[in-house]
Amino acid sequence: METVVSGIRSTGKLHLGNYYGAIQNFVKMQHEYNCYFFIADLHSLTTHPTPADLHGNIKQVLVEYLAAGIDPEKATIYIQSDVPEIAELYLYLNMNAYLGELERSTSFKDKVRAHPDNVNAGLLTYPVLMAADIIIHKATKVPVGKDQEQHLEMARTFANRFNRLYNKEYFPEPYAFNFSDNLVKIPGLDGKGKMGKSEGDANVVNLSDEPEVIRKKVMRAVTDSGPAVENQQKPVEIQNLFDLMKVVSSADTYEHFDKLYNNCQIRYGDLKKQLAEDMIIATGPIREKINAIASDAPYLRQVARHGAIKARESASKTIKEVREIIGFRSF
Repeated sequence: METVVSGIRSTGKLHLGNYYGAIQNFVKMQHEYNCYFFIADLHSLTTHPTPADLHGNIKQVLVEYLAAGIDPEKATIYIQSDVPEIAELYLYLNMNAYLGELERSTSFKDKVRAHPDNVNAGLLTYPVLMAADIIIHKATKVPVGKDQEQHLEMARTFANRFNRLYNKEYFPEPYAFNFSDNLVKIPGLDGKGKMGKSEGDANVVNLSDEPEVIRKKVMRAVTDSGPAVENQQKPVEIQNLFDLMKVVSSADTYEHFDKLYNNCQIRYGDLKKQLAEDMIIATGPIREKINAIASDAPYLRQVARHGAIKARESASKTIKEVREIIGFRSF
């Protein structure tokens, strides 16, 4: 089976965007591919989390991975920092990553503009660590969004550069992978763009949010004064609500409110109430599993240890071979 690698930063709770945009497909692909799904706690150090926050966020993502349906017996679920071979490969790749190409990274430039007081080396070399995450398992398929495609291109560059430098076709090229033809983009509640933690908690509906929290968030979603003429094009903030409804509601419900909008009879309060209730129903089974798994410390330790063993089995083989290729041999 081909190898798939993907990770989520341990920076908070998983939300509808994570679930419908990625994890739902992870659950399906774990039956058809050799999957490695990791919690990217090393990446999260660029924002300097406190030890308590870091530990809590790692646990939260692990719990929610499991609650969403990722099976540790079918896929390898592990915490990035539990696999020290990743950091070692990161070091080797950094020796052949150049300042100019790293500074041209779009995400690095965005981070510099957004956080000029925290331009650290980890942000600069983020694409190198991402490359190490991927090629440590010799993955060929990487589920990524548009915002990560440049990093994946850089991962190919670093893999190929290593191969050329040591005159050996060792690392395969990783490519973007869309398991489903129907890519789902989940908009945020702020009416501006995709659902994301960086835009604040009010913009996201978390998988663990209680029903009353979901209702409050959805009722505060941005709307306008309503359509002025029949069948007019929906503005972005309204289209976002309908896009969310298309994911969590029935087709009949969507068509009902779409018809009301086109006839200039829409009442946004009714739309939001329905959307909130459908989100509560959609997240209900996952929320129940989150609450159950979160209190089972022995099970979580078992999953983390099992995942670390499986991930290190793959990673240590790669590092042993990389050391030999570079010239680090025991006397």
